[in-house]
Formats: sequence, C-alpha cells, structure tokens
Amino acid sequence: MSRFFQDVATAFQFLTCLPLNWLTYEADALPRAAKYFPVVGLAVGTATAGIYRLLSAHLPIAVISLVIVLFSTLVTGGLHEDGLADAADAFGGGWNRQQVLDIMRDSRIGSYGALALIFSVAGRVLLLTYIPAGSFVQYVICAEVLCRWVMLPLGIALAAARDRDGQGARFAHHISGVSLAVGTLISLGVAAFMLQLSAAWPIAAASTVTLFSGLYYKKRIGGITGDCFGATSQVTLLAVYFCGVWRG
Repeated sequence: MSRFFQDVATAFQFLTCLPLNWLTYEADALPRAAKYFPVVGLAVGTATAGIYRLLSAHLPIAVISLVIVLFSTLVTGGLHEDGLADAADAFGGGWNRQQVLDIMRDSRIGSYGALALIFSVAGRVLLLTYIPAGSFVQYVICAEVLCRWVMLPLGIALAAARDRDGQGARFAHHISGVSLAVGTLISLGVAAFMLQLSAAWPIAAASTVTLFSGLYYKKRIGGITGDCFGATSQVTLLAVYFCGVWRG
C-alpha cells in the first residue's frame, strides 16, 4: 500500500468506526495522517448530505436533523462526544491542573459531562432544523470538515498536557507544518467550493473556537489532551451550524 493510501486509511481508522481491521493501526503514523482529517470530515459530511437528500421529501426537517446527529455519532463511535463530556467534567469540577487531568481520566460521567452532551445533541438538532434548505448541504459538509481541521492547529501549537501515553501525547506538538498546510488547504478549498464568499463566516468561527479553546487549555492544564481535541471539535461543529442559521 502506498504511503498516501496508508495515511488516509489511518485517518479514517482513528476518527471513525469503519471496518478497517485489515489495516494495522500505527500510533506513530497518526501525526503524519492528521493532514487528511478534513478528508474524513468530507466523507462524513457527504454521507450526511446524502441522508438529507434521501429523506427530505418524506420526513420533517426536525426528524431528519435527529437522524443526521445519530448517524454522525454512530459513524465516529461517539469519539468527539466522549471527549466533550470528559473535558466538561474535568474543567467544570477540577480546581487545579492535576485535578483536571485526574477527572479527565475517569471513565464515569458527571453532571457537567451529562449537561454538555445534552446541550451538544440538542443544539445540533435545533440548529440543523433552522438551517435553510438552500444552504443545508453546504453548511453540513463544511461543519464536518472544519471540526476536524481544528485538531491540526491545536496539535501544532500545544504540547501534551500529560507525559504518559495517550492520544494527546501522540498527537500534540507532533504535527508538522506541512501537515497543517495540506489540511488547511483541503479545508479552505472545500469551504470555498461549497459556500464561495460566505465561507469566510464558518472559517472565522472555527478559527475563533480554536484560538480561544487553545488559550484556555494552555492556561488551565499547560497543554492539551485527546479529550480536549474532541471537545473543541464538538464546539466547532455547533459554531458552524450557528453560522448556517445566522447567515442563511
């Protein structure tokens, strides 16, 4: 298998639940494969758009929105939702750096995590319901691409908050400038193709979420963890959906 296909497959293997058992997962290949995270988003977004096209003539938009959120969660195995819940519990309940990291390691979900998941799911369904039909597909695809792009600038800017093994330690500060450039070009290209000049709004929203979440992680825990990547991805998804409602 060529290096290109190996890296793309690794990106899909890491970010989705697709049956790629034939591929040997190599954690060291993850930083190199990260430049194709937006490609995974493009694939998920295209599938989501297909669901919308298939069901829009038969079901109310609120029901379709719920189906889309369910599909997105299932195809990723709840990876980003898990990160959001863990991060919410940790930052909401931890008073200092070590407490935050300890709570983030706990697999149990607390009140902050439960509330974050409720608001995330409900917010996505609600926002999707109000995105105009004429721009629904465009914003859904852009949201899936940009919410995975945000991992690249975070990964290049922040060190791992833990020295021990973990997805954050394997990913943080290991992203190359080339990977960031390639992933950014893919993301900007998709957004511009889908929304033309209106792409400036979701791009600005994703960049703002990335900047402020990165500064917050740096201040609270001195770096980033795998859960933080997932949390920022979820917030970015909501932010781009919000742009679709606002601009639409």
